[in-house]
This record gives sequence, C-alpha cells and structure tokens, in this order.
Amino acid sequence: MGRTYPVPRSVKGESRFLYIFSVKSLLFTIGFGIVGLLIGSVFSIIGWNLGMIILTVIFAVVGFCVGSLTIPDSPIVGNLRKAGGEPISDILIRTLTFNKRKRIYLYRKGGNKR
Repeated sequence: MGRTYPVPRSVKGESRFLYIFSVKSLLFTIGFGIVGLLIGSVFSIIGWNLGMIILTVIFAVVGFCVGSLTIPDSPIVGNLRKAGGEPISDILIRTLTFNKRKRIYLYRKGGNKR
C-alpha cells in the first residue's frame, strides 16, 4: 500500500509583517512614502511641517493600496471587468509599459480561451 504524506493547505501564501504588510505592499508603501516625502519637502521649506507629514501619509496610504489591493471581479467596474482578480500594481505596471512601447502581449497558460 502507498504511503500518505501531509499536504500543506496554503502553498500560495505570502509572508506578512505586522499582520497587514506583505513584502510587496511594504515596498510600495515605502516607495510612495519617499515620493511623498520629497514632494512634501516643499511644504517644509516654507515652514509648514504638518503639510509635509500629511502629504507623506497620503502617498504612503496610496502606495499600500496599490501594493495590496486587487481589482474586484464585478460588472460594476466597467472597462476593468476583464482584469478582475488581478493586483492593482500589475495593472499599473502593465499600463506604464504599454504607454512606453505602445504594444503589449498577454500570454495565458492552457491556450487561447475566451
């Protein structure tokens, strides 16, 4: 008779920091926060430090959302209906790549299913 082996339930999981940050969302949060800090330094130069802090936090929250949220698979989202379930960061990177090269090729496993 064959042996049985335990199979892990979740093989797709990501490691998490502080319960909400995955590696990807943490990097996006830090990156967008740095951009917000650089832009907010203008407020610091004119003496409004609170404006710099607020702008940095807003950019960091937007970075966290881009790094961790996905497009919902719902007919409400309109033109993004076909992108349902994909991370926002992948769609953003694909859009920037398309605007740079003006063409993009998508390949799917298992043939051309519509």
